[in-house]
Amino acid sequence: MRPSERSGRRPASTGRWSRVKQWLLRARSEGYERSTLLLIVKSTLAASLAWIVSYTVLQASAPAFAPFSAVLMIQVTIYQSVAQSLRYVAAVSAGVAVQGVVGFLAGSGVAAFAAVTLIALTIGRWPRLGTQGSQVVTAALFAFAIYVTSAGALDGAAQLGQILLLVLIGCGIGVLVNLVVMPPMRFRSAEYGVRSLSHAMCGLLSDMHPPLREGDLDQERTGQWRYRANRLGTTVAQAQSAVRTAKESVYYNPGRLLRRRRSPSFSGYASVVDALDRISYQLASVTRTLDQSAPHTREGPQRTEFLRLYADFLAALAEIAEAFSEVDEDRLVEQARHLDSLTEQSGEYEKRLSERAEHIELVVTDGSSPYGILLVEAGRLQEEFEYTTGLLHRSVDRKLSSGSSG
Repeated sequence: MRPSERSGRRPASTGRWSRVKQWLLRARSEGYERSTLLLIVKSTLAASLAWIVSYTVLQASAPAFAPFSAVLMIQVTIYQSVAQSLRYVAAVSAGVAVQGVVGFLAGSGVAAFAAVTLIALTIGRWPRLGTQGSQVVTAALFAFAIYVTSAGALDGAAQLGQILLLVLIGCGIGVLVNLVVMPPMRFRSAEYGVRSLSHAMCGLLSDMHPPLREGDLDQERTGQWRYRANRLGTTVAQAQSAVRTAKESVYYNPGRLLRRRRSPSFSGYASVVDALDRISYQLASVTRTLDQSAPHTREGPQRTEFLRLYADFLAALAEIAEAFSEVDEDRLVEQARHLDSLTEQSGEYEKRLSERAEHIELVVTDGSSPYGILLVEAGRLQEEFEYTTGLLHRSVDRKLSSGSSG
């Protein structure tokens, strides 16, 4: 049985509500959708808790500072939450301090406002503040507005102090929620970076081959494939960031203590993510070709045969991507062998596609048709998947070597 038939998948509906349903179904598994949904839920919880404390408990005059700060602290890793909270508190403190000093010395006129803005913008350029540098001038301007509407100097100073208190409360709640509610170590470990990216690729390939097998290539469907393929770049960036920050995430995450096992080494995963990045470019090229040309090709037995062969090949690649989406350092040896067999299988389907295409007249005679381009992209995809599997093999070899030497 062909891989595209073995999956049992049927072409999904292209309606708006169907696409929403597909997104929610993908969110049930590890991937970009699930990570996005979790960040939204955690941000909502952190903002709500901060609002309750600032508005209901403290009855602050500017309670929005706390939930705003809390949302900013819901980062993709605990490490980033802590680091960004420190920078954010420093930036807001600097902005409020600038207003406090200038307001005390120069009052609340236009000249004082210009001085506050100039000094805050200058401080915001300090590299140590990173992306939070812009918060210096934001905090300074908000502080100026509150200061000029206060009843007097003492009241103004009290208002500025309250801003700092609300920011500290918001940051504390944001970091605490990120730490307690499903700590995101699993979502930003190097292992997860490979899993999430591979899962996104598997989902795209699995949604592509059923319509190809049946020749159902309407413009709306191919446009969705193209959009999702281009979105893989975002997932690649997340995976690369995950590899860079995996070690720090483990150090700051309580999940490490709960696991009671050694920290994973994730050796070789950075190279695998880079290889998957190249595959994402090839997938983007395939979907672009399908979106621009394939829906406009004429019907016929040759078109049907070519698309069925291509569907078999993409289905075989989907099985490889699915195997990568389940990668586990404790089972790498077993998984590497399985990936070898899957890559060999996809190579056979790619070879069958190439050999059969030589006898399909529309591929051979029409150089401007999408079939020739798709054929070239199939060869490149197979090469990249073989290379990626080889990288994982080398990672396994290094692991076995280190284990035997230890």
